[in-house]
Amino acid sequence: MIHADTAMLGARILIVDDQQANVSLLEEMLSQAGYTNVSSTLDPLAVSALHRRHDYDLILLDLHMPAMDGFQVIEALKTNERDAWLPVLVITAQPGHKLRALQAGARDFVSKPFDLLEVLTRIRNMLEVRLLYRRMQDHNAVLDAMVRERTAELRESEARYRSLTELASDWYWEQDEDGVFTKVSGPVLEMLGIRVDGAGEPADSTAASGWDETERSALQSAIEARQPFLDFIFSRVNPDGSRQRFRVSGEPMFGRACQFLGYRGIGVEISRDTEGTC
Repeated sequence: MIHADTAMLGARILIVDDQQANVSLLEEMLSQAGYTNVSSTLDPLAVSALHRRHDYDLILLDLHMPAMDGFQVIEALKTNERDAWLPVLVITAQPGHKLRALQAGARDFVSKPFDLLEVLTRIRNMLEVRLLYRRMQDHNAVLDAMVRERTAELRESEARYRSLTELASDWYWEQDEDGVFTKVSGPVLEMLGIRVDGAGEPADSTAASGWDETERSALQSAIEARQPFLDFIFSRVNPDGSRQRFRVSGEPMFGRACQFLGYRGIGVEISRDTEGTC
């Protein structure tokens, strides 16, 4: 409670009135109530720039002023994109202006002539809301920073993961939800004849021959079932009679809404046997 009172009494308050007598009265009243950070201006044209510079917690604004009335000041304050919650408490002697001021964006009003207790109560109530709003903004800013930091960490972790998988395997690959290879690193094109933009189809009919169809069918079944697979072994016989064996691991990728995004994995050639060659 002491901390809250200290923050409130130290809140930045601006008094805007073209009559010095009114300004002096409000300054004295706020000083007697313990407020320590009160400033004022007789020039309504300067209010918007002052608020941008000092970011006031409360603006006590007289509506009836020459050159620029209080309603025009409120409109000018709305151009400050950093402040979606205008901390304006209007001061008026005309009852008909109260509703118009609230509709324009003011948060509350005080009637002239001043009632000391009413003015101090409305100021305190507005400052309580204003400080709560600021704490909410600060909390949201902290959360946003944490999200950005966590996102950066995840991206860095993914980059390290991909780097390590490339070092630990002959290739790294990713497929989209339609089976199209979207990312391929390493000699996978030469080893498997895969076309990156061709949904995993072989680049030519020669590359398609020689695969063990039972193994390929089992692998395809795992992919269609959205299942991960670890160290899956499959092989092919090349036209020269040599046999190649590969070990592949993969896992499905899902978005935040649990939608299937595709697969990613690693692969390595584990042996090449020469059978039937001279």
